Amino acid sequence: MEVGSLIGVIGGLLALVGVGVALRVSGLLSAEDSRPLNTVLMYVALPALIFSAVYKADLDPSLGMLPAIAWVVALIGLGIGWALSRLLGLKGPTAGAFIMACVFGNTGYMGYPVAQALLGDPGLVRAIFSDVFGNTAAVISVGTLVAGHYGAGEVKVNPLKEMATFPPFIALAAALILRSVALPELLTSWLDALGKVVVPVIMISVGLSLKPRALREHLPRVSVLVLVKLVALPLIALGLATLLLDDPASLRVAVIEAGVPTMMLLVIMGQRFRLDSDFIASAILATMVGAVVTIPVLQLLIG
Repeated sequence: MEVGSLIGVIGGLLALVGVGVALRVSGLLSAEDSRPLNTVLMYVALPALIFSAVYKADLDPSLGMLPAIAWVVALIGLGIGWALSRLLGLKGPTAGAFIMACVFGNTGYMGYPVAQALLGDPGLVRAIFSDVFGNTAAVISVGTLVAGHYGAGEVKVNPLKEMATFPPFIALAAALILRSVALPELLTSWLDALGKVVVPVIMISVGLSLKPRALREHLPRVSVLVLVKLVALPLIALGLATLLLDDPASLRVAVIEAGVPTMMLLVIMGQRFRLDSDFIASAILATMVGAVVTIPVLQLLIG
């Protein structure tokens, strides 16, 4: 696929988000209805997609570098987010929400379909490794510590347990272990079918969760966040990937994953740790819209 066609792909994803918004506005569904959808995605559809893609893939040695780049970008982003939160005078739950939303992106829900649209199944596999071992591992470990520090609640978290029981991680581990085992075609076809529902259901769920009205109050600070999340971090990833990777496909995926919109999971984490959930929802909406421009532009910059 031509890089310029990504605008159409991302526009299509936003149209599915619009379906979710329309369902909520019409009263057919509510924001709370996104929770059962997210449960189906997290425990059934997303693990099926990950298992199916990795089980059949030709694995490249450069896959191991993608999580490392994701971790470095996340740690640098945490430093940038902390410094800007101090500069903007943010405190407590809002500061924590700002820092988290600056750094952690929708590397699964948004990164998977964009990487697959641009590079096919090899792009999807690279995005999976970057997401599960990179961004997701970082948000479950370091991210929970940040959320616990700034949040108004007192929640004790065991990062190792969280990661070991995370359904996408279990699916990835199972796919790697069973790669040499010939599974029945009926099973693999069933997993393929389950995996195909991921993208439309994810986007509709995002639309149900968004709160456009909250964006007005937070617009100045969210504007700063958009520049960090969609411009600064992917440019840092581009620099690192250029130095460390010889595989053009992995380089593109590293930049995509660093520059996707703010992570939907942060809404749940915000509720759990009592961060400023309205700010997180505003960041998700703003970065979703901004990514329509920044992701294709950055891919064109790569050449």
